[in-house]
Amino acid sequence: MSTYKQIQGTAVQNNAGNLEGAAYGQLWYDSTDGNFKYSYESDTIGAWSTGASLNTARNTLGGAGTQTAALGFGGSPATGATESYDGTSWTEVNDLNTARNGLAGAGTQTSALGFGGFAPSVPGRTGATESWNGTSWTEVNDLNTARNSLAGVGTLTAALGFGGLSPAQTAITEAWNGTSWTEVNDLNTARNFLAGVGTNTAALAFGGNIPPETGATESWNGTSWTEVNDLNTARIALAGVGIQTAALAFGGNIPPVTAATEEWNGTSWSEVNDLNTARQGIGGAGTQTAALAFGGSIPPVLAATEEWNIPSTVVATITTS
Repeated sequence: MSTYKQIQGTAVQNNAGNLEGAAYGQLWYDSTDGNFKYSYESDTIGAWSTGASLNTARNTLGGAGTQTAALGFGGSPATGATESYDGTSWTEVNDLNTARNGLAGAGTQTSALGFGGFAPSVPGRTGATESWNGTSWTEVNDLNTARNSLAGVGTLTAALGFGGLSPAQTAITEAWNGTSWTEVNDLNTARNFLAGVGTNTAALAFGGNIPPETGATESWNGTSWTEVNDLNTARIALAGVGIQTAALAFGGNIPPVTAATEEWNGTSWSEVNDLNTARQGIGGAGTQTAALAFGGSIPPVLAATEEWNIPSTVVATITTS
């Protein structure tokens, strides 16, 4: 009979307690409790937990960054308020130059882009674009088409803005090269209050208002949009995080306001655990496995923050008694 070493090419490791950094499927002997153990990838569905609230309650705000290093800015009631999240709490930082709601965001906590929206001071829909350097916002070149309730993806130097209201639902897509916006191929379905994830060359657009509410999902390859499988729950004013092949969609309005959360695997959407608080006009940051949801409204307008996590490793015990 072959030994474990002959099969695996290595002997069983002896360790006092759980083996930190164990590879999936790796077996070891826990000398502390006298049992063999192994690790495996968890198929546990993710769940939302409560995080620290924003300092300023609002909805239809922009977001950027990760679960532990996020930026939330703008929102309704029309504000330029910007807050930074460190994984534990939100801190107020310098405001946008143009207070507005219904804007889009892209980038990271220290290098972000905010664009479009509805600004009472303008007044009305705006194409105003601002760049964030980790300390303050600077006005840069405007979108070619002023609009609010659009979606945005990408980075400070390579972003994509699509959809929105200007004044009717639009399919217009614009690409940002770090200096200016250029119109590129339109979405197949004109809509506002949609969500988006990904980069300026590999994006996903989903949900929104045509009207009526839609679950339509489209994939961007850097040149054009292609229709793919719809969300299970058609809705508007939802949020999205992740990349083109691994995304998370959450919140929105069906109607009524919903807590529905769905995962995208690159082909189709699957329903997973709901937000703890149903809401629309929500801000989002992070990835499919580690996301942040903040603000929004039921109504009333909320400051509540939730964190989404999927356990990655589980340790199983093989008893020797």
